[in-house]
Amino acid sequence: MLAALSIRDIVLIDRLDLEFGKGLSALTGETGAGKSILLDAFSLAIGARGDASLVRRGAAQGQVTASFDLDPSHPVFALLAANGIEGEDTLILRRVQGADGRSRAFINDIGVSVQLLRQVGQALVEIHGQPDDRALIDPSGHRDLVDAFGGLSGEAARVAEAYAAWQGAEAERARQASEIAASRANADYVSHALEELHLLNPERGEEEALASRRQLMMHAEKIAAELNEALDALQGEGTDGARLAAALRRIERQASVGGAVLALVAEALERVLAETNTARARIEEALALTAFEPKELERAEERLFALRALARKHKVMTDDLPVLVDRLEAELAALDQGETRGSELTRAAEAARKAYETLALALSEGRKQVGARLDEEVARELAPLKLDRASFLTSIETLALADGGPSGIDRIAFFVRTNPGTEPGPLMKVASGGELARFLLALKVVLA
Repeated sequence: MLAALSIRDIVLIDRLDLEFGKGLSALTGETGAGKSILLDAFSLAIGARGDASLVRRGAAQGQVTASFDLDPSHPVFALLAANGIEGEDTLILRRVQGADGRSRAFINDIGVSVQLLRQVGQALVEIHGQPDDRALIDPSGHRDLVDAFGGLSGEAARVAEAYAAWQGAEAERARQASEIAASRANADYVSHALEELHLLNPERGEEEALASRRQLMMHAEKIAAELNEALDALQGEGTDGARLAAALRRIERQASVGGAVLALVAEALERVLAETNTARARIEEALALTAFEPKELERAEERLFALRALARKHKVMTDDLPVLVDRLEAELAALDQGETRGSELTRAAEAARKAYETLALALSEGRKQVGARLDEEVARELAPLKLDRASFLTSIETLALADGGPSGIDRIAFFVRTNPGTEPGPLMKVASGGELARFLLALKVVLA
């Protein structure tokens, strides 16, 4: 407990020493009597922000010392020990504020940072005032207060996780559904395109082969004449080929007496004859290609033009038509797979929704029980505060599942009724300033 407060040169106070006994101590006075100065001085001792304006005019510095008598088991001593400060049952916090703006802090006469002084002060003191209770007044924080009071924070965290899982599953389902819808809208076009492509059945390299064959057929007559002339030069009586063959036979007959020299000549002639025979065979093959049915050129041109027209239609190279077939077939297959996947994602989203609903409903029920207990405990604190005819109500509105969120499906607000028979309403709207302060004091006592 706070045992003593010593103030030197703070605002209007030259020198003031206060001692506090057990139980409630009250500092009363009219507006302007200096109650706020005492509170500001005390706040300075427990780590509040310093300001040169707090120093009494004409003084070089102001000083506030707060002494506390504590049980040796108080958790603040663990904080002090962690920072190398010893303490048993008496704790002295001192703050020196200079007129030049500089500030120093001490705990048991050991210099410390203002930050540590503030941490120790927060572990020792809670200042209750109308401006400091925004969290209790603001309905957006009431749900968390109920959860903390009832030990439901773990359940609330699981609801938040379930909501995130549900929303994630729903987003994935919606994304897949959008993709399926787009694919389905394009499915008729893909099917028609595949029907055309399958009917034509294009092959890679076919355009080049057809163009070459068409070119050959368009000039077949002239090409055949040239080939026949070349063939005539290589075969028949009196041709170079015949003379070479005769020469080779004569050389071979003299091989037994000509030795190695004739053998080399014979080998050379054999190579020439072999190449000549190969050339003749190639000419005959080429001649065969120049022979075609009258309709073959027409068919080749129709096929070539059809391939090129289809390639232009789909804005691809002719050789890429087979690749286009594979891609469009994959799109149709993906549509089938996507619809299967879509069904799976729909089931997953529904399962996630049910999981969230189960946890949210359980949390809602727990909150209603905790809210009733909170109302009872706050009610017990109201009578000593001269609010025995007033009542405190935790309003819990269960929302539709679609209106739920990561915090569950409850809209929670603290309502009060100042007199029997009146309608309960929000703290800020129903209670007067004094009543509000007392309601909040009772609430803070219960929530502590």
